[in-house]
Amino acid sequence: MQEQLGIPACFSSSAEKLADDPVAVARSGQNVFMSVYRTKMADQCRLITVTWCKNLLLHGLSVSVEGPDGDSQYTCKVELKPWYFWKKQGSKRFNVDGKPVDVFWDLRIAKFNGETEPTSDYYVAVVCDDEVVLLLGNLKKRAYRKTGCRPALIDPMLVSRKEHIFGKRKFITRVKFHDKGSFHEISIECKNKTSSNPSNGAEPEMEIRIDGHLVIHVKHLQWKFRGNESVHLNKARIEVFWDVHDWLFSPGLRHALFIFKPTLLSTSSSTPPSSLPSTPLSSRTGSSSSTSDGFGGSGAPDFCLFLYAWKVE
Repeated sequence: MQEQLGIPACFSSSAEKLADDPVAVARSGQNVFMSVYRTKMADQCRLITVTWCKNLLLHGLSVSVEGPDGDSQYTCKVELKPWYFWKKQGSKRFNVDGKPVDVFWDLRIAKFNGETEPTSDYYVAVVCDDEVVLLLGNLKKRAYRKTGCRPALIDPMLVSRKEHIFGKRKFITRVKFHDKGSFHEISIECKNKTSSNPSNGAEPEMEIRIDGHLVIHVKHLQWKFRGNESVHLNKARIEVFWDVHDWLFSPGLRHALFIFKPTLLSTSSSTPPSSLPSTPLSSRTGSSSSTSDGFGGSGAPDFCLFLYAWKVE
């Protein structure tokens, strides 16, 4: 994807640069959650990127709309400082190809529950041509009253999500594989198991769980630090890729990369596990339809979760 959002002043670079630059993330020590949606606005299909950041001082929210050439960006930034209550509700306007776009937000009573993103009691709405083209949060009625606009005829599609999270041994996140789907909890734990041969010392291994169920158990992780497996969740197959090389062999603060890529199960054909995406997500198209649990019905993956797990000693 092209360069994306500007984010709150406490972060020196844009969110996309930050999310793609491990050195910047390591220095900042902040959680970064970026979600990309595809929708129609200002007379063409565009990407809207919503980024939440969190450090010791504040929360940051940034909303960016892709320009016509895919390079330019139109951005709205919000700083959620605890001592500025009034900034937790408001609106901002910018123009996209000559058309006004408004971003409305209400985070006054938002519940974060220790997370970077709010979990309930909030809304963030993007409005263009008297339509709410993107609406996040559960206070939907309040958002429609505030904006005075109707829902868009085309539902936005969640295209990708990128997360940077920090931990010592266990990493937990909650994700929707589609915006219309339900939340699933993903936990990743790396631990040392005592070897049966005392001369070998402790052997690292890794467990990946979805909704509490063990779906992947990698033993002898020092030899299998890169790999992929298919797991099943309801009516979908999820390809899970991992690269934990730096966890094991790089000194200091380091991250592992996990990719979760859902596809709809097909009874008519059995396809081999797919490979890592070779083209940017912003250049790939997907179906706007959805099926059980919010997985794309086109048979092709519409969504990828990129999880950067930073291991802190």
